[in-house]
Amino acid sequence: MIAAVRIVVIFCYFLFVCVFGCLFSLMRPFHPNNVRLVSQALGRISWLLGVEVEIRIPESISKLGSCVYVANHQNSLDLFLIALGVQPYTVTVGKKSLRWIPFFGQLYWFSGNILIDRNHRGKAFNTIAQTVKKIKDRGISVWMFPEGTRSYGRGLLPFKTGAFHTAIQAEVPLVPLCLSSTTNKVKLNRWNNGKVIIEIMEPWKVEKSDAAGVRDLADQVRELMKNKIISLDKELKDAD
Repeated sequence: MIAAVRIVVIFCYFLFVCVFGCLFSLMRPFHPNNVRLVSQALGRISWLLGVEVEIRIPESISKLGSCVYVANHQNSLDLFLIALGVQPYTVTVGKKSLRWIPFFGQLYWFSGNILIDRNHRGKAFNTIAQTVKKIKDRGISVWMFPEGTRSYGRGLLPFKTGAFHTAIQAEVPLVPLCLSSTTNKVKLNRWNNGKVIIEIMEPWKVEKSDAAGVRDLADQVRELMKNKIISLDKELKDAD
């Protein structure tokens, strides 16, 4: 019974955010702060899911300026949980096919996110160049999931290098962002589904010279994030 009511309420709220978000975005299409506002609205669903979200942000982020956020991507709950970590003037980079999803796809596009075609390598590289130009011209940050797909409980997957090429070419820092494990954590028939932690880590400075070793750079950041997620999971387990 709890699950049925929760699903109906969440669907109605999600639909409301999508419709209202599209109308709002149409009044100021592709504004760099639309994504932050929409993400905060979608993040309110975490309360409906019975999940408490703690967000940890270092002081350095408020003075950072443009950067490339790299986050772990676990499952569909990211839309409602990790979304609360989206910072001001940050847009995300997602698959071009997302815009065909009814309501959400149009919201994703109109709010100003960047769409890429992952099926064509040449187009993807061209998108990196376009993203770099937007970072420099508009002074925005971008949020990317370097795993390229949801991990579904398989741990942190190997990283693709697109986010790292973007940061290097744009000459902006990389900022790892970690969400504690959520797989099998949320039960719709249970009121209280515990707590998750979003932690934004200290910026990682990159140089033009890092382009020659971008694979090593991606692996180093992945190892840093992997250890952080393990640490967050242990903290939550010890607190239970």
